[in-house]
Amino acid sequence: MQAFIAVVTEGSFTAAAERLETDKARVSRIVSRMEAKLGARLLNRSTRHLSVTEVGRDYFERASSILAAAEAAESAVAQRTQEPKGRLKVTAGAEFGTMQVDGWIAAFLQKWPRVTVEVEYTNRLVDIIHEGVDVAVRIGPLQNSELSARKLGELTYGLYASPEYLQGDAGVATIDDLKRRHLIMHAPRGRPAWNLVNGEETERVWQAPRCAVNNTMAARNLALSGLGIAQLPRYMAEPHVLEGALVRVLPAWACIPVPVHAVFASTRYMDPKVRGFVDLCRDAFKANVECFC
Repeated sequence: MQAFIAVVTEGSFTAAAERLETDKARVSRIVSRMEAKLGARLLNRSTRHLSVTEVGRDYFERASSILAAAEAAESAVAQRTQEPKGRLKVTAGAEFGTMQVDGWIAAFLQKWPRVTVEVEYTNRLVDIIHEGVDVAVRIGPLQNSELSARKLGELTYGLYASPEYLQGDAGVATIDDLKRRHLIMHAPRGRPAWNLVNGEETERVWQAPRCAVNNTMAARNLALSGLGIAQLPRYMAEPHVLEGALVRVLPAWACIPVPVHAVFASTRYMDPKVRGFVDLCRDAFKANVECFC
């Protein structure tokens, strides 16, 4: 079956032999024996042309399914019995990486001592295929690609300010009150704005901020300093709420939750270290991030 599928896929006995790392004559003999055993011609051959017969096409589809099922069965066993080992290359955004993925990597290394990890935290879109990355943790909607992905969860957001800033007449009871307050906005490019939702209601807060920053950690630090209201991921802000350093403002309003995915090369067989890390990320996200959702 493997020989026949290789001939059909590659389009010639020569290319099939190279793929199977054998010689052309051997592949031809295998296919001829198959035809004799089945009592049907699978391929039409000439000196310059090779084509698949109607019977051959049907056999090719069925044989492909059988071999795929056999490979899947072997892979399933291997994935459950093999211990993760070797180098795992990971990439993630700088902020989420240092605040969350660091801990996931530490837990993974403690669990699997035969694994080493190389990690790059960057806000550029890494080409995981050409750069040899095993897993990319990405925040936001995914672009259409041939990559595989597993959703880890969603980041939820809220509006936060320090108790000192909210003293006196700086209280916020409605969206309109934001227009008279100092805002700290995440604006990596373009004009800063907040698109807020409350059930079916939507509001766009679009005004000049007191301070525009290009990362949420900076926005959090400025909010902690009492300089205004910032929109922050809840996993980042809620620990400070528990400490009394931040207060949530307009709790019914926030931006739409943002998905977080583990992205990896599309393959039938997932390396045990990749599968193990993705599984750990999913469980850790639920334990460490979704508790604030």
